Amino acid sequence: MGNRRWFSLRKAGPPVVVLASLIVIWQAAVRLMGVEEYILPSPLDIAREFVSVAPRLFEHASATLGITLLGFAAGSAAGLLLAALLHLVPWVKAGFYPLLVLTQNVPVFVLINLFVIWFGFGMLPRLLLLMLVCFFPVAVAMLTGLTQADPKLVNYMKMIGATKGQLFWRLELPGSISYLFSGLKIAASYSVISAIYAESTADKGLGKFIQLASNGWQTSRVFVGIVTIIAISLLLFGLITAAERMMIRWRVRSEEEAGR
Repeated sequence: MGNRRWFSLRKAGPPVVVLASLIVIWQAAVRLMGVEEYILPSPLDIAREFVSVAPRLFEHASATLGITLLGFAAGSAAGLLLAALLHLVPWVKAGFYPLLVLTQNVPVFVLINLFVIWFGFGMLPRLLLLMLVCFFPVAVAMLTGLTQADPKLVNYMKMIGATKGQLFWRLELPGSISYLFSGLKIAASYSVISAIYAESTADKGLGKFIQLASNGWQTSRVFVGIVTIIAISLLLFGLITAAERMMIRWRVRSEEEAGR
């Protein structure tokens, strides 16, 4: 356990040192060059602004996190179900997969404007946008994973009479877990970015917070919003990574117990 912690610290050390160095250089450059705060605030200016707007920032960040998690969960579930359907029913895949790809060629700002026209200014347009953004990487990753089953194992299971459903549940789906988590990581990053953009039509959220700060030339406040967005993205990515490790450990344990 101690060696593992030491390895983790050594792995995290270089990025932390580089980031700290960049912050020190940034602070020194702004002060020495006399850059105005509205052009480029120093890290200390951003920290002071963070403290001054903390209650309001928490309110906006909570709204963003809530819609992000809801859209991410719904979109990922839809992507998982769609991937299973396309994999199990070949004619559905032949008909719908090209349309699935086409949906990703429509710009996000066009979609949110259309959704607002169709569904109004409530939560539904933002939720639909996030679902559409999240389900594609999950669906594509799962479709790839479901086709990567070992052909020898597939042939063996068919020889012993396994049905298509049994192949799916006992071989193809368990073998695609790593692909699923890869898709979830991509979807998580997309969901935060899309939520920020969609909040330009909302009355609350980090997107609106940054928009109002930018309109008022409050550059320090804009950076506060940016840092908060990065923190939320890293949080979601870290949670998915932790869940992936737990799943891998559980699978290893299950395989070991089955082999005894």
